Amino acid sequence: MFVGIDHGTTAMRFAALFPDGKVLKLELPRTEAAGMSESQLISSMENAFGINSSDISLMAVTYSMGDGIKDIENIATVENRGVKSIEGAGKKTGGGGLVFDSILSSKIPAVVIPGIHENSDTDPRLNIFSHSTSPEKIGIAYHAFALGFSDFVLSDISSNTVTVAVANGKLIGAIDACIFAPGLQHGPLDVQALRDVDAGRISANEAFVNSGVLKHTSFSDRHELIKAAKDGNSQAVLAIDSIALFAAMEIAGMQLLMKDYGSEGEVVIEGSVGEVPEVVKKIESHLGIKVHVLDRWSAAIGCAEIARDIHLGSSEILGLKVNFTYESE
Repeated sequence: MFVGIDHGTTAMRFAALFPDGKVLKLELPRTEAAGMSESQLISSMENAFGINSSDISLMAVTYSMGDGIKDIENIATVENRGVKSIEGAGKKTGGGGLVFDSILSSKIPAVVIPGIHENSDTDPRLNIFSHSTSPEKIGIAYHAFALGFSDFVLSDISSNTVTVAVANGKLIGAIDACIFAPGLQHGPLDVQALRDVDAGRISANEAFVNSGVLKHTSFSDRHELIKAAKDGNSQAVLAIDSIALFAAMEIAGMQLLMKDYGSEGEVVIEGSVGEVPEVVKKIESHLGIKVHVLDRWSAAIGCAEIARDIHLGSSEILGLKVNFTYESE
């Protein structure tokens, strides 16, 4: 059987894919994972799935930005967990590092999925930016691919918004959260944010993690915001309208890139906000199309499907080269 791990913003999600197609799931808040020992983490996974670690043929792991590698690599050979640095954009809890190190120490066969960045073999025009997407979006994209999509634009809308393009089954580029469309909590730095950073009032990372649509509301999280929007709260409705508009604009931008590859691509939406019907309807209205909606487990399941297909002999995943062989071989 195979396991995929989604290094999400707020939680670590594990999906176990069995030979008969059955999928089991485990979610650990990152703060909870950070408080575990390596043995406790492995035991939690084994107990949740009713397995021994020796039953796992291969795992696919995501960690942070994945900008230290450009191919899919053996976890045993990856340096610095496959990243240049954990400093920069995003909230750090330590949970993701603990999960990565637990898998490495366990000797379970595992691969590490890269992010897309300036050294990736994707459309070079987008590689003007140092970072385009983190590895879990590759998992989501592969799950969409496994469902039968080969030309598509995927937008993951949650704490942040990241949009990925796949043409003819290959990743061609992505737009990261700090570049264009805001999410609930994270977003690009505007002029006032830059002034605040230059004045020393906040760090650039603090500005990034507080530049989402929630900053102009009195709500602290998605649940409060969605409930208030349903109740007709004008502040909440505006926030929902904003996130949908910017996501649609980002999707339309990636469809422009897709045209150079012979297709506008179908549109796939995922994420804790992407699953909200009101957001989906607004995006569909802006784009004038119907979109396909995946749930928040897609990244972990997609990673498990990556592990399965590498085990079956795939030498590339969505155009990413696979550098992995079993040690026993």
